This record gives sequence, C-alpha cells and structure tokens, in this order.
Amino acid sequence: MGVFTYESEFTSVIPPARLFKAFVLDADNLIPKIAPQAVKGTEILQGDGGVGTIKKINLGEGSEYSYVKHQIDGIDKDNFVYKYSMIEGDAISDKIEKVSYETKLVASSDGGSVIKCTSNYHTKGDVDIKEEHVKAGKERAAGLFKIIESHLLANPEAYN
Repeated sequence: MGVFTYESEFTSVIPPARLFKAFVLDADNLIPKIAPQAVKGTEILQGDGGVGTIKKINLGEGSEYSYVKHQIDGIDKDNFVYKYSMIEGDAISDKIEKVSYETKLVASSDGGSVIKCTSNYHTKGDVDIKEEHVKAGKERAAGLFKIIESHLLANPEAYN
C-alpha cells in the first residue's frame, strides 16, 4: 500500500469561525439546500455526528458519481480543523483503499480565512495517482467553498 499526499490552499473573505460552522458543522443541512447539483442529501449510517460517525452522501445530478461514504476522523471546533476519510463510493476506484482529508481554516490578516487542505490517497499496491484526478477533486472542493462563501455573503446573519 502506498500513500500519496497532496496539499492545496485557497482563501475566503469569511472569518474561520463562521465558515467552519457552515462548511463543517452544518454542511449536511446547508449544502443540499444551496448546492443540490453537488449534494442531494446526507444520512448518518453510524454514530452521532462526532468522531467515528459514518455518513453516506448522495451526490447531485451535476456529479459524475452517485454517492460516497465518509468517516469522521476528527473535529476540532476551537482550531477549526476537520478530518475525515472517504471510505466507500463510486468516486473511489478499485485501486484506492481510502482518501483521508484534513481541512484547516486559519485567520488571514484581512479578516477572512486561509483554507489549508491535505489529501492522503491510500492506494492498494503500487499505484500512481493521476494528477488530473487530484486536480479535479481540488477544483470541486474550491468550487463548493465559493458557493458557501457566496451564500454567507448574501446572508450576513447566518452562522454568526
């Protein structure tokens, strides 16, 4: 088994605490409402929403995939860090065991956030992860952040 690590970083004008509430803590409710083309809905299969919880995320019509299952590996509400693993779904090829993610929101000097993402692809055997596959995933994540950012800008009272 190999592990390939990729890092990305982008920015938002929304402060970390507010963005974390929307993007992490209420994502299962918010994202299907504001981005139904990305996510139809989420159901908890096991757990209470905390560490160890397994969720099935049914993807929207705009996705080339139908579902993924996430396992929550860590939530640090004080430091705005969220860790989870994609453990199942048609977005995972038969060559990948799981993909573990860490998203950390850090305050930027202009009052917004720097979003730091680390992805660890755990492969079965000696498999190379194609850069275009990783790039497409990064672009989808950045696009979702921008949709949430737009929603928060349009609704300044939300998630304060």
